Amino acid sequence: MTTTTLVGCLTLVAIAHAVAQPAAPAADRPNIIVILADDLGYGDLSSYGHPTIRTPHLDRLAAEGQRWTSFYAGAPVCSPSRAALLTGRLPLRTGVYGRERTDGSASTGPGVFFPSSTTGLPPSEITLAEMLKARGYATAAIGKWHLGHLPEFVPQRQGFDLHYGLPYSNDMDLAPGVKGGRDIMFNPRAEYLLFPLLRNGEVIERPIRQETLTERLTDEAIRFVEANRSRPFFLYLAHPMPHMPLFRSKAFEGRSAAGVYGDVIEELDANVGRLVDALRRTGLDRRTVVVFTSDNGPWRLYDQHGGSAGLLRDGKASTWEGGVRVPGIFWAPGRIAPAIVSQMGAQLDLVPTIAGLTGATLPGDRPLDGVDLGAALLQGASSARGSFPYWRDDELMAFRQGPWKAHFITRGAYGRGEQRAEHPVPKLFHLEVDPGEQFDVAAEHPDVVAALTAAARAHRESVSRSAPLLAVR
Repeated sequence: MTTTTLVGCLTLVAIAHAVAQPAAPAADRPNIIVILADDLGYGDLSSYGHPTIRTPHLDRLAAEGQRWTSFYAGAPVCSPSRAALLTGRLPLRTGVYGRERTDGSASTGPGVFFPSSTTGLPPSEITLAEMLKARGYATAAIGKWHLGHLPEFVPQRQGFDLHYGLPYSNDMDLAPGVKGGRDIMFNPRAEYLLFPLLRNGEVIERPIRQETLTERLTDEAIRFVEANRSRPFFLYLAHPMPHMPLFRSKAFEGRSAAGVYGDVIEELDANVGRLVDALRRTGLDRRTVVVFTSDNGPWRLYDQHGGSAGLLRDGKASTWEGGVRVPGIFWAPGRIAPAIVSQMGAQLDLVPTIAGLTGATLPGDRPLDGVDLGAALLQGASSARGSFPYWRDDELMAFRQGPWKAHFITRGAYGRGEQRAEHPVPKLFHLEVDPGEQFDVAAEHPDVVAALTAAARAHRESVSRSAPLLAVR
């Protein structure tokens, strides 16, 4: 692939701006459900190789639909990843990133929003919800938001008719006198954490009974689906699990051979099954596209409570594969033919892909970083994504083109990986032969190193940057 082709893959050519299209019959506008888990690793589902965690409902979606094995989050941590998914734009463009420290000072890694944050996803950004609302869709964000909690940044200001859920992560907003640390993470109690459960900005529970939250969020999702069965809808269901601290209901305690973490994943799977059953019961299953994925890799800092990236290297906050390669399941009976897809796709691609599936109009006044995967999903064609950039805050750490990945800077996962290191001769891995990134073959392939270095430089120069909105702590 040439550098010119590469840049074309990464940045959509601006499209002539158009007004919202008139409403078409609902049958021509499939319902869209995006289910996003929090910190679920590439290897945490049985269909992705876990030997003891049982996920029959997600496995069925994967078998009846498409299971993508090289599917990427837009960033290795939460807030930037979610912004990328909802806008189809790299975090550098939206400002949802931090400034990486290179002076050797202590840092926990890439920035996210905190309860003390005064910023959020800029209202000028156009989200999936706004794009689909203009197409006549009912829209709901249920679960974790984490893109700004002040009034100007809440989901209702970003195209969602309904928000029911959490303003940020489930480990934030400690009660007075409670000290953070591993003890409350491994032995959590609801009263340790004071963040609220919200319905359209109104506090309806504080502290949250997190042990029943997965079920209650699914209940709300089912109510939304049933209430909107006669019109097209977009549901963004962002579960706060399995982000630490882990909570599960009494019915799932001790259910999994994989311990507490396995219990949490199996409850999450069962509730995905409940939602899909509701689609079948209401006759909406053949009018709905369901996407299941995770916001980033597993939180390795918490040992067996942090999940697994399977054979991939490292986890959350790193740009090794385990930090950003995540499950990607697409299900749409009668639309998407069953397949295992080993070519690249990314959450950045959901905006243009869903626009293509629904006839929605893409914003034409700004560059997008996603590509339309529709031909691969619907026709079995090759994926339109030929490359992928691995950004961590404001640094391009690595770059993938085809099966080859070059690391220019490496830095490990939160609390468990190696220190930041720059590589004058980039590390090179062939991800089809060596998905675990164990064998650096740069010395044997200097031509590939040179090509990826040039492609990465061209990509870096093509990305305009907004000022960073996140603090690195």
